[in-house]
Amino acid sequence: MLDDLDRALIHALHINGRASFTQIANVLAVSTQTVSRRYDRLREHAALRVVGLPDPHLTGHEQWLLRLTAAPETALDLAHALVRRQDTSWVYLTGGGTEIVAVLETPLGMAHGHSLLLHELPPSIGLTAVSAHHLLHTYVGWRTPWRMSANALKPRQQRLFGGTQLTGHNEPPPLERYEQVKLSPADHALLKALRHDGRTSVADLAATTGWSPATVSRRLDSLRDCGAIFFDVEIDPALLGGSTRVLLWMAVAPAHLDEVAKTLAHHDELAFVAHTTGPTNLVAHALCRDSAALYHYLTHGLGAVKAIRTLETAPVLRTLKAVGTTASTPRSSRHG
Repeated sequence: MLDDLDRALIHALHINGRASFTQIANVLAVSTQTVSRRYDRLREHAALRVVGLPDPHLTGHEQWLLRLTAAPETALDLAHALVRRQDTSWVYLTGGGTEIVAVLETPLGMAHGHSLLLHELPPSIGLTAVSAHHLLHTYVGWRTPWRMSANALKPRQQRLFGGTQLTGHNEPPPLERYEQVKLSPADHALLKALRHDGRTSVADLAATTGWSPATVSRRLDSLRDCGAIFFDVEIDPALLGGSTRVLLWMAVAPAHLDEVAKTLAHHDELAFVAHTTGPTNLVAHALCRDSAALYHYLTHGLGAVKAIRTLETAPVLRTLKAVGTTASTPRSSRHG
């Protein structure tokens, strides 16, 4: 189990994923060696990983949430086929083991980009049904962490890391924020390395990109300042009280959609809330302690939100891929 220091370290990394162990130690009033040991232990035993992620809007991409169904004997093969693709993340096996949910990233403006993926799947995969949901706005997830994984630091400590208290949801960004950032081949190499490990040293990033360490530092600061890249933390959610994981597909009248989504963004049980296209226009990922806690949340938490017209639940059986890497253990659900 995690203690207070573990939780404080995780929260610190949510705010500044590249903060040095010395900076973290000073804020938490412990030794640098203690922070280093705790970090190594969490990586080994809690699947902790800091990842650097590009903002899809600013880097010329859009995201789709795919629901695919296959015959029982081929569903796992389909899931692994999606895992192997470079343009997918958060591949889940859900429901009764015949449905796969995945996030697909495509170049911005590519009409029905999800259809390209379907054409490239082997015909023997046994695909029986598919629905594609364009992710239009994320209220919790990506830049806003699950509240239960970022609730350990006091406001003063958060400010020392350059952060603020959680507001509960992502406000829609101003239109000018969507001016795309032009990325060079070296930028793509930088982003690929940070997606694998957001704490990769400047020296290693320099070797990867061919830039000098000083150039790497300047470019990384520039990409962070303009919002083109941000840092996230993945960790086994069971250690934070999220042993039971369920995807929630909801239908809400458009007039109430923003209000409902902002309400759900304040629910401790939800690690991801987003507005999508399709008949179920609101999707969420619930992390609960056990089935009894899930039942209580569905009946009392969501049950109190009257504007939710329909609700479908899909238990997450396995997480096969997180953000760009295969997940051997369950991970936090930033996209779930």
